[in-house]
Amino acid sequence: MYRIPYEQWRNASVLTPEQRAELAALEEDEISDRFYRTLAFGTAGLRGVMGMGLNRMNEYIVRQAADAFAAVIQKAGLVEKGICICYDCRINSRFYAQEAAHVMRCRGIPVYLFRDCRPTPQLSFAVRHFGAAAGINVTASHNPKEYNGFKVYGQDGAQLPTHMADLVAAEMADIDPLAPRPECAHPAPLTWLEADFDELYINAVLRCAVAPEHLAEQAFPVVYTPFHGVGGAITPEVLRRAGLTNLVFVEEQMAPDGTFPTVKSPNPEDPAGFALAIEYARKHDIDFIVGTDPDADRVGIVVRDREGNYVPVSGNRTGSLLLHYILTAGRETGKLPRHPALIKTIVTSALPRIIAEKNGCASFSTFTGFKYMAEKVARLEQEGKYRFVLAYEESYGYMVGDHARDKDGVVGALLLCEMAAWYRSRGMTVLDGLEEVFRLYGAFGEVTRSVMLPGQDGAARMARIMERLRQQPPETMGGIPVRAWRDYDTGKRHEGDTVTDTDLQGSNVLFYELATGESLVVRPSGTEPKIKVYALMEGADAQQADERAAACALQAERQLLEL
Repeated sequence: MYRIPYEQWRNASVLTPEQRAELAALEEDEISDRFYRTLAFGTAGLRGVMGMGLNRMNEYIVRQAADAFAAVIQKAGLVEKGICICYDCRINSRFYAQEAAHVMRCRGIPVYLFRDCRPTPQLSFAVRHFGAAAGINVTASHNPKEYNGFKVYGQDGAQLPTHMADLVAAEMADIDPLAPRPECAHPAPLTWLEADFDELYINAVLRCAVAPEHLAEQAFPVVYTPFHGVGGAITPEVLRRAGLTNLVFVEEQMAPDGTFPTVKSPNPEDPAGFALAIEYARKHDIDFIVGTDPDADRVGIVVRDREGNYVPVSGNRTGSLLLHYILTAGRETGKLPRHPALIKTIVTSALPRIIAEKNGCASFSTFTGFKYMAEKVARLEQEGKYRFVLAYEESYGYMVGDHARDKDGVVGALLLCEMAAWYRSRGMTVLDGLEEVFRLYGAFGEVTRSVMLPGQDGAARMARIMERLRQQPPETMGGIPVRAWRDYDTGKRHEGDTVTDTDLQGSNVLFYELATGESLVVRPSGTEPKIKVYALMEGADAQQADERAAACALQAERQLLEL
């Protein structure tokens, strides 16, 4: 069946000669991969490898998605509110953003368009600031350079909720991606967002500070890298204004460059990406390194230990440290609200919940993804009982403040630098602080492994594995007996023959309660061809917890590959 759409694309008059030549040169396997399906529009919008074809990111798919999104906005009666459009530094990002803006304006929707590439959270801020109907960000976050994406936001500045994403997907199904580019004599207004808008965002980020005075008092030195992304345009200025004067940049990675020439993976989760930053840290005798990912919505840290080694801190542990800092320093400075709340995901360990509860902070769990966290924040605001102080997920995303409704690597960088300076004021490193957290609350380890399932049959195999896990529930996972398991798709918990309701429902996630009191979670990725396995373990100390988590996750990965 893939040959029919392939021939349609190959002969389409709207394609350029170069684009048709690209298609003509494909081998059969590549033709199949590009045309066996249409690039799926999910809760995070579109994301995929760039190139010609239905299962690729290109200008035709972008216009199709923009047209569908415009139809949803029109049917909701929100046209006059307009839409904010942003983009990162990737290849074609500016072009795709301009094409999306063109479609929106031809459909009568006013556009606020960033003049230059900017952080994803700044797009969320813009939607909230202007009271816009929606937002689009052209980005593929931390994916390799071959990727790009079309990320969509609702009125509240949060990623589009599932039911709205489904409406866009339905509209896309009725739109021919090879339709001629829309033209209009009188397009809706276009407002460029310039440097003065940066000032509004920077000031909003600075209001999230908890105890910035330690940055100047300690003359705290930091190495910073944006991994060739957009964070370099904003993050250094935020840190300077907060009082950090001793800031060293990884010069080779400061300019936006969508080819990411000095890193194999522009991802703060990948320790190898920090190699150049570590060289700078050694040269300048600096303990603390901060890196934001290409669209600056995520942030990671690397810290020097007492033996002189530079150690990456996982997203879960960084979140636990940040929570302990916000609660403790916030109480010291009087900035902690009366009824604080933590929002975390179901794939974090028990550690953040314990930290929260022992500090008089409520703790709430959501599915993985900041759209779920934003929905929870909105409910807490409506109820008026709690005020969230931190929302985070294991993949290096942290949300603080009311200026945006998405993870914000710029705010994260600010607060993590503050935190490190706060520990320095107490004669401690961040790793000392982590040991203190373990002593106070217990030692926990979390390891995530990915079962990669690429290619045309990858999605089918992912579905088959998840179905088999449901039809024949395993007695052990990761080598540990299963006491009970939760199917968050159906919202049911199974313990023997007893079935009860869970507190969450509606996501393709299986959560295994192990006989040891620990947990293992299996979740297909929503953006990449893989199933993720999360092992959440405990130990007498951090090393034992890590070893248990690594062994459990590895065994579970092998177990899934056998299904």
